[in-house]
Amino acid sequence: MKVLRLVLYPVGLLALLLLLESSVGYAVRPLHGNLRAVVALIAAGLVSTVMILAYRGIVRRFEHRSANELALDRSARSAPAGALLGALLFASVYAVLGSLGVARAPVYHGAQAGTAIACALSLMAAVGEEIVFRGALFRLLEEGFGTWLALLVSALLFGLIHAMNPGATLTSTIAIALEAGALLGMAYVASRTLWLPIGLHFGWNFTEGGILGAAVSGYRFEGVWSVPLVGPNLITGGRFGPEASLVSVLLCLALAAAFAGWAVRRARWRARSRSGAGAAEVGAPE
Repeated sequence: MKVLRLVLYPVGLLALLLLLESSVGYAVRPLHGNLRAVVALIAAGLVSTVMILAYRGIVRRFEHRSANELALDRSARSAPAGALLGALLFASVYAVLGSLGVARAPVYHGAQAGTAIACALSLMAAVGEEIVFRGALFRLLEEGFGTWLALLVSALLFGLIHAMNPGATLTSTIAIALEAGALLGMAYVASRTLWLPIGLHFGWNFTEGGILGAAVSGYRFEGVWSVPLVGPNLITGGRFGPEASLVSVLLCLALAAAFAGWAVRRARWRARSRSGAGAAEVGAPE
């Protein structure tokens, strides 16, 4: 039954997410200006709600428990904290790029309809992808095989699913697996709530596209600012955007390592049980 869940949970939830996102695209595409922005934000809220309810529903139906990792009473603190951390992390990437002479003088455009679109898409991606990859795939893998294998497999698949994006290369795929797959997985392990990686994912994406106007995994947005990047693709990320930059990889891996240390200290890291009965937590007790 657990093997069946490991297949059906991620595949079913990913199919639902793709269906909802394509429906939003179909509804929003003919619209223009502020109307498009408002509809996109409302649709993003609805998509996020449906994904949360779907996840909580299948957990209760097939696991006979409440989805505590997505408990609403933990969202008020963990989601904003994650969003702030994600924003600061991406701002740190641009600070390093600026010190290297890669990020040029910013141009101010102000908030606009495209900024709201970036916010809507960031929200859908953060909620939907974290439910699929951390809530379903990572969690079930970890229960059966421990944290290390769950992290390896989920990060690899997270990188591969972005390999079809505009401007994607082997470098960008590896970068996404290392920086996002590792960081978001470790954020979940350290906190044992999906709200922290959801906030982190949103804060990073919105700051990247909606605030600084950079390409987000190959997709361009109208940001409050635009900051041209000039230099080798290994540093700028090329057409895919700064997520494919070596700077992003190194900073995200550093934070992922910090989360991993926190998880071990709080006994939230799980090792594969030698008895084959599943994963067992290791580390010092809280």
